Amino acid sequence: MTGAAALRALHHGPGLPLVLPGPWDAGSAKAFADAGFPALATPSAGVAAALGYADGEVPPDEMFAAIGRIARAVDVPVTADVEDGYGLGARELVARLAEAGAVGCNLEDGDRTTGGLVDADRQTDRLAEVRAVAGDALVINARVDTYVRGAGGVAETVRRGRLYATAGADCVYPILAPPEELAELAAGIGLPLNALAVPDGPAPRELGALGAARVTFGPWQQRRAMAAIAAKARELRGGG
Repeated sequence: MTGAAALRALHHGPGLPLVLPGPWDAGSAKAFADAGFPALATPSAGVAAALGYADGEVPPDEMFAAIGRIARAVDVPVTADVEDGYGLGARELVARLAEAGAVGCNLEDGDRTTGGLVDADRQTDRLAEVRAVAGDALVINARVDTYVRGAGGVAETVRRGRLYATAGADCVYPILAPPEELAELAAGIGLPLNALAVPDGPAPRELGALGAARVTFGPWQQRRAMAAIAAKARELRGGG
């Protein structure tokens, strides 16, 4: 079974979500894999922070290099958040993901230039191009930014999710969707749904019960790790 097939097979559906920790470097990736997680999902914001950049400002070469270090450190499938694809054509994007060792990716429909959303038909064409180039060798998680951008609720998210399904997406990620709307979104879109676990929000199992087939954490695990390091640094400084 290829890495993409193995990752795809882990999507069992709502009730038993695939929990994907978010490593930001090789060390954190190895820690998560050693703990027994069957797959990992790199967060663009967490990787950016680890590299010393703001979210969305990492040069593509550095991002793919970081993904490569993470993928090489573990023996489990790695899916990578590559934001909007960095303006790369489908063929180059798929090639660079494969070179880095990633078997899946997030592709978002938020427009970082305008602060709105990319036209849904244009994003559908983009996803279809990536699928045509990658074949079955890439698990595509189509991120829908309607809730992030304040550009529509359930109806628009379902409309976009259905379009992305026709383009060959394996799953849909309505980032920051209210937990109480997950079941309606999952039923309306008809693909495995990715939910974001946030601090003080529902736990992964709860998100699964609400309709999520997979759960990711964005940059929160990296931020918590750095907060723990900062606290230890203050303790050491105070004791010195």
